[in-house]
Amino acid sequence: MTVQRDGIVVRLVETWDPDEIVHLYQAGGWWKDDFDPATLPELIKKSFAFAVAIDQQTGRAVGMGRVISDGISDGYIQDLVVLPACRNRGIGKEIVATLVRKCTESGISWIGLVAEPDTEMFYRPLGFHRMEGHVPLLWQGGH
Repeated sequence: MTVQRDGIVVRLVETWDPDEIVHLYQAGGWWKDDFDPATLPELIKKSFAFAVAIDQQTGRAVGMGRVISDGISDGYIQDLVVLPACRNRGIGKEIVATLVRKCTESGISWIGLVAEPDTEMFYRPLGFHRMEGHVPLLWQGGH
C-alpha cells in the first residue's frame, strides 16, 4: 500500500533503517537512552502495521506510525511522528489514513489511540473522537 503526496510517499513496511527510526522517535520525544536500537527491526516486524513516510528525493524516512493489534478485533495507533521540518504538509494525515485503511481492510473497526495534549484537533477530521468517561492509564509497577 503506497500513498504519494508532495514528494513524500507513505508505505507500509516490514523493515526500515533503525537509525532513521531512532531519529523519528527522538523527534517525538519518546526515545530513552536505555532503549536498544537493535530491537527496532523486531518492533517493526511484530507491529500489525508500520507505515513510513519517505522523502522521494533522499529516500529517508520523515515520518512514521504504527498499529498494534491481534489482527482480529481492536487496533491501537501509536508512535505517530513527522519530523518538525516536514510538518503541516499533510504527511501525518496520510500516515494515519494508511494505518486506518490497513485496519479496516483487515476487518478491524475499533481503532483507538492516546493523543498527546493539544493534538485532539489533528485527529478529529480523521474520524477520531474523545472517549468520554474513559481515562488512559499506564502501568508503572508496584501493587
